[in-house]
Amino acid sequence: MATSRRWTTADIPDQTGRTIIVTGASSGLGKVTAAELAAKGAHVVLACRSLEKAQAAADSMRGSTEVRALDLSDLASVRAFAADLPHERIDVLVNNAGVMAPAESRTPAGWELQLATNVLGHFLLTNLLLPRVTDRVVWLASMAHRFGRISLSDPNWERRRYERWQAYGQTKLADLMLAYELQRRLTAAGSLVRSVAAHPGYSATNLQDRPEQGWQRPVLQLLNRLPFVAQPAEQGALPVLYAATVPDLPGGIYIGPDGPFEASGYPRPVGSSAASHDREKARGLWTLCEDLTGGPFTVR
Repeated sequence: MATSRRWTTADIPDQTGRTIIVTGASSGLGKVTAAELAAKGAHVVLACRSLEKAQAAADSMRGSTEVRALDLSDLASVRAFAADLPHERIDVLVNNAGVMAPAESRTPAGWELQLATNVLGHFLLTNLLLPRVTDRVVWLASMAHRFGRISLSDPNWERRRYERWQAYGQTKLADLMLAYELQRRLTAAGSLVRSVAAHPGYSATNLQDRPEQGWQRPVLQLLNRLPFVAQPAEQGALPVLYAATVPDLPGGIYIGPDGPFEASGYPRPVGSSAASHDREKARGLWTLCEDLTGGPFTVR
């Protein structure tokens, strides 16, 4: 595996001939990720809820891009995206899109918004597209996974008092556990496809500057402006780009910044919480996600 010390976008290998899907690529980390991959020669599919914003982002990029509608909070939209996608081969799927700690909100189908967007949508998308993936799936996790707890009995916050940050931590822990569990299943199936995860440290993006943050919004905006707290999206995207492109990266690895507390820095392999390695709960989470998304996810 290539050394991660001070790895930058200059180290991204040539991506010519590769097709890469990046969810949530209209802004923030996803936009940076998509732009860098396209600049290196990949054909990048920007899978986004707003076609207008996605097209504006694509127009600002060098290289080959394509815009397609995808609302991860709506499982019907996920199914339509997969059914309409013309590419028979997908080299890399980057599960980047997400929402962070909004006030309690439910989708029309009744799902808690963070569970729907951050977990169920990406789980179903990966299920539907995995037969076409030739190289790897990248899951975006977070430092917040460390305070997350998975409730298999009440993942949708129907019997518990809703806590926005605990709900966010639950989804980011779930993403990381699903990344590890997918790799175990890929290995058992003898597949050469890899499942890896990455987190951006504390990155100043649009996630901290949304109206749904409520009273926390000005606090998060202030933190975004403090250089000793937050790093720009261009730096925060490096672990994702590393996870998506380093050729000899082993499956089941987790990439994050190398600075103090993993808040900033350059990409390297990092550890994760003991809860993220709970295999029994990961299997339960996988089964739960199958049930909630309406079908089995069999890895071949």
